Amino acid sequence: MSYILNIETATKNCSVAIAKDGKTIVCNEIAEEGYSHAERLHVYIESSLAEVGITYKDLVAIAISQGPGSYTGLRIGVSAAKGLCYALSIPLIAVDTLQILASQVVITSGLIIPMIDARRMEVYSAIFSLELENIREIKAEIITENSFEDLEGPIYFVGDSAEKCKTVLIKENFIFIDNIKYPSAKEMSALSFAKYKTSDIVDVAYFEPYYLKDFMITTSKK
Repeated sequence: MSYILNIETATKNCSVAIAKDGKTIVCNEIAEEGYSHAERLHVYIESSLAEVGITYKDLVAIAISQGPGSYTGLRIGVSAAKGLCYALSIPLIAVDTLQILASQVVITSGLIIPMIDARRMEVYSAIFSLELENIREIKAEIITENSFEDLEGPIYFVGDSAEKCKTVLIKENFIFIDNIKYPSAKEMSALSFAKYKTSDIVDVAYFEPYYLKDFMITTSKK
């Protein structure tokens, strides 16, 4: 039995899941405006292990959502995952955040475009096939009425930026799935287990989250 701890903190959703052989058996998560990741993450990890009835020593790996997303959220999640991997001497697995978000969509035709809110009309996005193959690289892009206009067939949009993008993405083949806003650790289980089976792991010492954009600190005008 292979137990993997999956951690997703790239957005407002602080999410932890325990998976057994690639299937989620417990998930604890909450999405709050205040980004309570620092307070809740380790509590969720402890409670998830307790619910399953296992200890840290039963884990074979830890998987982390690697970004793009919130700078602070990613730092908190990656720091926790790396610390546990060091302490337990187990591998670290990095899973693409946008693929995690896209994996919540089940379709029979068309494309999936997961979008994570950045600022104003900017989003982090990628394009996936219905088999979750990445067919366009991750971008930080400004959404306009011309965005994705060359894509044909049903185009499914998911993520927390859907509401603001509806006003400009109005082509008939654009479909917004409103009830899928955030990536979740429960959707990481199959993805992380597939990487574990092929030893697709990252270096714990040197791994850094995929921010996509540099973190910016603004100077107060006061």
